[in-house]
Amino acid sequence: MNRALVTRRIPDAGLELLRQHCEVILNEEDRPLTREELLRGVAGVDGVLCLLTDRIDGEVMETARAAKGFANFAVGFDNIDVPEATRRGLPVSNTPGVLTDATAEMAWCLLFAVARRIVESDAVMRSGRWPGWGPLQFLGGDVTGRTLGVVGAGRIGQAFAMKSRGFEMPVLYADERPSETLERELGARRVDLETLLREADFVSIHVPLAPATRHLVDARALRSMKRTAYLINTSRGPVVDERALVEALQEGVIAGAGLDVYEDEPRMAPGLAGLANVVLAPHTASATITSRNNMALTAARNLIAMMAGAKAPNCLNPRVYERH
Repeated sequence: MNRALVTRRIPDAGLELLRQHCEVILNEEDRPLTREELLRGVAGVDGVLCLLTDRIDGEVMETARAAKGFANFAVGFDNIDVPEATRRGLPVSNTPGVLTDATAEMAWCLLFAVARRIVESDAVMRSGRWPGWGPLQFLGGDVTGRTLGVVGAGRIGQAFAMKSRGFEMPVLYADERPSETLERELGARRVDLETLLREADFVSIHVPLAPATRHLVDARALRSMKRTAYLINTSRGPVVDERALVEALQEGVIAGAGLDVYEDEPRMAPGLAGLANVVLAPHTASATITSRNNMALTAARNLIAMMAGAKAPNCLNPRVYERH
C-alpha cells in the first residue's frame, strides 16, 4: 500500500479520502513541520500533501526519492520549486477554483472594514469608552460609486470585481490579458498598473507571487495612489513592500489598508500592528468550512492520482507526463 505524508492536519474530508487509498502519515500537531522534521518525514513515502508553509525545494525532492508527486493544499504554489520538480519528473498540483469566492469575499470584508473603520470603532465599544453618538466620530471612506482597481484578473480577481455590481463602481483592471467577462459584464476598463494606481479609490491585489510580482506595490507605487485610497491584499504578502506600506500609512500617503497576507509570515513589519488605519487578518481568506473541505478533497484527489501513476486533475507541470 502507498504511504502518504500529510504535513499538517487538514479537514477530515481529505484525510478520510486519502485513508481509503493509502496509509497516511500525519503531523498531528497544529504547527508547520520544522525543516528537519519535513526532511525526515518525506523519506520513503510515495506522495506528499504539503501546505504553503512547507518549503519544497530540491533538497526535499532529493530526500523524497520514492515520492510520485507533491499535492499543495493551496491555490498558490510559490512554496514549491516547480521547475526543479519538473526537471525531476515529479508532478505538482494545487487547489484552484474551490476557494475563489471565499477569497473574493474576504477582500470585500477587508475593504469595508478599513473604509468604514470597523475595527477601530469595535475596539472603542468594547473598551467602554464610547461617549455616545457624535457627528465627527469615525468618519470613513465611501464605497458606492467609487472607482475599484483590480490588479490581476484571474479567477479570484474576476470574482472580486463581479461582486462590485451592487455598489455601482467603475472598474479598472490591470492584467497581461484582456478579460472579456469584466469588460462585457461590468464595462471594466483595462489599463496599465500606473494608471490604475493613480485613478482607483480602492486597489485590490490578486496576482500570484513570482519574481515579476515581488514588491509590485513598492514605495513608488504607493505614492502614486490617491491620499484617500485604500489598498487590499489577499494574494501573497511579498507582492507588497510591507515596510514601505507601514511608512505610507504612518505618513498618510494613502488612507488605509486591509491585509490578509504578510511578507514574512507569521511576523509583521515593525510598526504595522500599531496602526489604526490598517485591518489585519491572519491569512484566513479561504477559511470557510466549505472552502477548506473542498481544498482538502481536491488535494487528496490530486495526490491519489499521482501515487496511482495517473495525471493529477490540477497538475501545474503537465509536461512531466509527456516525459515519463
